[in-house]
Amino acid sequence: MKLVLGRDDLAAAAAAAGREAGAEPERVDIKPVHKASGGFVNRSDADLCELAIVTVLQALAYGKPVLLLPVTTLGRHQHQTLVTMGDLSVADVEGHSVGVRAWSQTTGVWVRGFLTEQYGVDLRKAAWTTYEGHHVEGAEDPAWVKRAAEGTKLPADFLAGRVDFGIMGNELPSDDRIRTAVADAHAVAEQWSKDQGFMPVNHVVGISEAAAAEHSTAILAAYDAMRSVLTAKEEAGGPFPLHPVGFEALRGAFTKAAAYALEQEVIPRAVDYDELVERTCTALGVPPARLGA
Repeated sequence: MKLVLGRDDLAAAAAAAGREAGAEPERVDIKPVHKASGGFVNRSDADLCELAIVTVLQALAYGKPVLLLPVTTLGRHQHQTLVTMGDLSVADVEGHSVGVRAWSQTTGVWVRGFLTEQYGVDLRKAAWTTYEGHHVEGAEDPAWVKRAAEGTKLPADFLAGRVDFGIMGNELPSDDRIRTAVADAHAVAEQWSKDQGFMPVNHVVGISEAAAAEHSTAILAAYDAMRSVLTAKEEAGGPFPLHPVGFEALRGAFTKAAAYALEQEVIPRAVDYDELVERTCTALGVPPARLGA
């Protein structure tokens, strides 16, 4: 049973639990972990794999054999990831250029959702540039989004002033000229979470349909082990956990992200969260309550 998890503590716990349940877990170390998503979604290269929630939504919408194991491996505020270097602010997005690594990048989906919902931005009135394709085969950028030249990277374009805004999380370069486009971004993000009732989520755990059939006992044991690790190490993220575990705990983030993704043409059809819950529980042969629903 092949596991791809970015966090060492979660990987160790999942592997140990799977081994005790009779499987032979093997951790496949891929860095950064998002590079494993394409192989997992399109070719089932792994049995259990960390991936972005938007990748899960796309996989379901495009009929890929991917299920959701409701464990959050990365949660964080997102408003601070919209950055600029000039005198521009979030009010200036319309009429200016914005770069994002990929149209389906989860950070970008969250930020574009904030732009439309909180700031009234018409996304089609900005000049969008992407630098990579989608993890899910069959997905394409909207017609109103431009792809950068092959080999071009967002951080370099941003620092050179070829794009006015960038949406960047871990890939944000270190430069004193960079500032957030949203004033008091962290305070705004905290208020957004209070209003919504949850923290934004980036990465969760996916399992293949084949693995659910072959290794259901080991997968459930891995779920329990990862839940124990995250519960013991939970970091304060305001009134809500950064790493929610269980279907009900993830409902708010998934439902909101699905709505944003549909509006932004990231997914071709609406995705009902309960469809994810039902598919996973049916494949594993357990009631929803077993996985926190």
